[in-house]
Amino acid sequence: MTEEQLEQTEAPLPNTETSEEVEEQPEETETPLLNAEASEDVEEQNDLPGQSQGDEPTVETVVEAVLFASDESLTDNRLAKIVETSIKQVRKCIKSLNEKYQANNNAFRIEQIAGGYQMLTLNTYNYWLKKLLRARSDSKLSPAALETLAIIAYKQPVIRADIEVIRGVAAGEVLRTLCYKGLIKIVGRAEILGRPMLYGTTKKFLEVFGLNALKDLPKIEELKKPPA
Repeated sequence: MTEEQLEQTEAPLPNTETSEEVEEQPEETETPLLNAEASEDVEEQNDLPGQSQGDEPTVETVVEAVLFASDESLTDNRLAKIVETSIKQVRKCIKSLNEKYQANNNAFRIEQIAGGYQMLTLNTYNYWLKKLLRARSDSKLSPAALETLAIIAYKQPVIRADIEVIRGVAAGEVLRTLCYKGLIKIVGRAEILGRPMLYGTTKKFLEVFGLNALKDLPKIEELKKPPA
């Protein structure tokens, strides 16, 4: 074979331009970077409350979180505004959560208290919870305070003079203590000489004693019965 024939059979080397095009192709297939506006949107999404890596909150879990963190009962209307959903959806979520708590044998439920909803422990655990509450001396009420509170609860609105007639002692200091603790409040003035202040119980009173409304108070006749 001649030298000319050998030259013809050799594969031609790629020229410089072709080689550069081949090297540049991968760069064209790379994912383009986000523009400034899109990047800001992503940052805002990452800053949304309740969102973290692998965490996907639902309406139900948000309702649960709000009730868990609240130290007072919340109406379905207020819950709906906080969670940004409908009252119907809030009630549906509460029902679903309670069903899950019961199925899992949890020690708490979402109960209706003082016209709203609050997460509370079951009565089964009262024995241990009472032991916990005994340690909180600042939240304790004296027998005199409990007696005065009971009079106000059953006879409200009631003036101080009537309370003192029933108890047989001055009630000024006890009334101030109950007002300070947020269990009673001034609800008006009586239409009698001197227009004395009328006292009544508060929403906190219902929450502390686990009542949904004043009508849930034990009947006086029941209290008179001796314990079995």
